[in-house]
Amino acid sequence: MATQCYDPENSASRYTLLPDQPDSGHRKSLKIISGIFLSVFLLLSVAFFPILNNQSPDLQIDSRSPAPPSRGVSQGVSDKTFRDVAGASNVSYAWSNAMLSWQRTAYHFQPQKNWMNDPNGPLYHKGWYHLFYQYNPDSAIWGNITWGHAVSKDLIHWLYLPFAMVPDQWYDINGVWTGSATILPDGQIMMLYTGDTDDYVQVQNLAYPANLSDPLLLDWVKFKGNPVLVPPPGIGVKDFRDPTTAWTGPQNGQWLLTIGSKIGKTGVALVYETSNFTSFKLLDGVLHAVPGTGMWECVDFYPVSTKKTNGLDTSYNGPGVKHVLKASLDDNKQDHYAIGTYDLGKNKWTPDNPELDCGIGLRLDYGKYYASKTFYDPKKERRVLWGWIGETDSESADLQKGWASVQSIPRTVLYDKKTGTHLLQWPVEEIESLRVGDPTVKQVDLQPGSIELLRVDSAAELDIEASFEVDKVALQGIIEADHVGFSCSTSGGAASRGILGPFGVIVIADQTLSELTPVYFYISKGADGRAETHFCADQTRSSEAPGVGKQVYGSSVPVLDGEKHSMRLLVDHSIVESFAQGGRTVITSRIYPTKAVNGAARLFVFNNATGASVTASVKIWSLESANIQSFPLQDL
Repeated sequence: MATQCYDPENSASRYTLLPDQPDSGHRKSLKIISGIFLSVFLLLSVAFFPILNNQSPDLQIDSRSPAPPSRGVSQGVSDKTFRDVAGASNVSYAWSNAMLSWQRTAYHFQPQKNWMNDPNGPLYHKGWYHLFYQYNPDSAIWGNITWGHAVSKDLIHWLYLPFAMVPDQWYDINGVWTGSATILPDGQIMMLYTGDTDDYVQVQNLAYPANLSDPLLLDWVKFKGNPVLVPPPGIGVKDFRDPTTAWTGPQNGQWLLTIGSKIGKTGVALVYETSNFTSFKLLDGVLHAVPGTGMWECVDFYPVSTKKTNGLDTSYNGPGVKHVLKASLDDNKQDHYAIGTYDLGKNKWTPDNPELDCGIGLRLDYGKYYASKTFYDPKKERRVLWGWIGETDSESADLQKGWASVQSIPRTVLYDKKTGTHLLQWPVEEIESLRVGDPTVKQVDLQPGSIELLRVDSAAELDIEASFEVDKVALQGIIEADHVGFSCSTSGGAASRGILGPFGVIVIADQTLSELTPVYFYISKGADGRAETHFCADQTRSSEAPGVGKQVYGSSVPVLDGEKHSMRLLVDHSIVESFAQGGRTVITSRIYPTKAVNGAARLFVFNNATGASVTASVKIWSLESANIQSFPLQDL
């Protein structure tokens, strides 16, 4: 049974959450009820007073050391240090080894140790999926960027291989940066990547496998004529990076690719043509440009089918095809995308809706997610998306635990035929191979202000599918004009109550709910009676530690007639990837609890609306760990 709990001081402004309590089913006397109410009130006061007052008994301020300089910015790439918490570099917390060990993920890809960022050149070759990634062999902070390399048969279980490329030439001595793979019709693999030269100029270089018959692609050769591209006139030497996978042009043997840049404050995608990947010509104009969006990093450009349910090769074009343009915005560290039409002859891409143009409209992920890259998987005819999930704790904590950052679970990408405006991102089907046994199935009627504990073996590694039906009378009859313009980020989080929300799932909570991370829907209605649904992830009480990110992430999400409010959550210790409405809106959260760790983590469903009941239907699978280890040396 759901436990209904109101804050006696201000039930409309916040919710208070207690563990599930048994219901005897007997009528209580007034005296007993009064006693219970008083006990609950005292318990709430004790349990939540530290939270409401932001007490952090283990806070330590180190006033002796100034904030370290931004990592990467001086060399011309986006800041590689989390700086959203004011003065976070001077704030430390007494992390225990048990807490830090718990933060390491169980089924997300990450190196054995040290720093990792952007995914590079993903491809499929002779039965193996290959992932390359930005890696620092020496430390858990950014620097000395090398290409790490791993292979997998299923995108879930991985084998670490020796480094693919190291910064050892004048044209990449300050970093072997982000790049993409193009597979030619004869099977040759052309890997173009950005190098940071000995005098900090961003140039594009070519590398290719030494032995294409090797399924593991262990040895890579850097072209002796590198660099193959240097910044063109009018482009800054630190504003020219991250070449995309190439696609075939209108002329026989012609290949086209785009590189991110900026002109003033206008983000641009430059386009080059080549026939041999060693000599290039800059085409007139740009593929696309959006004023005010700043530097475009890690540009991605690919087709999606408006009719079929499979992915498309990068060179595919024709009827029933839209093209996605994605840019990672250096100014705000967000991955934006837009859907539009590509004119191959004119080499121009036009957004379907200028109000949803790249950089000012939709985002791939509204949480901690950046520098994403897709590739076409010919084995299963799908387009697969990777993204870098950075840390939102301090560098000192990363150094203490010995690692920083992970890659997202690979996601399939499809065009949303129902809306015509969104992409659908969904975890690759192989993740389901980690599910253990039958799911826990639960249906809960949640009255306004109620919460229920869901009992699972381990709340730290879960695959959760949940749908919610809102009381139709309330949904259709209520006008909530004062919530027009609702925004997840400025709403105050799940404690901010409205007539029609929030309601959802609480992950990585401790028993007393002193730490919790709600993922939820919030429905706002204007004077015209139209409902708008928002999908949010609230980290404001995810940790009692200072100096870690505690934002409220999220955005609106279309919920069409006949659809339930649905979400899927992948919980993996310090990471929660949340997918709403089949992947129309996605949020990735990094959380660093101090109490809700190991066996103390709990899972709840809740309804903190003031005027609508909600029925929750939940399926919960426990997930086992992925096998991620070094390739046996004797087999190399």
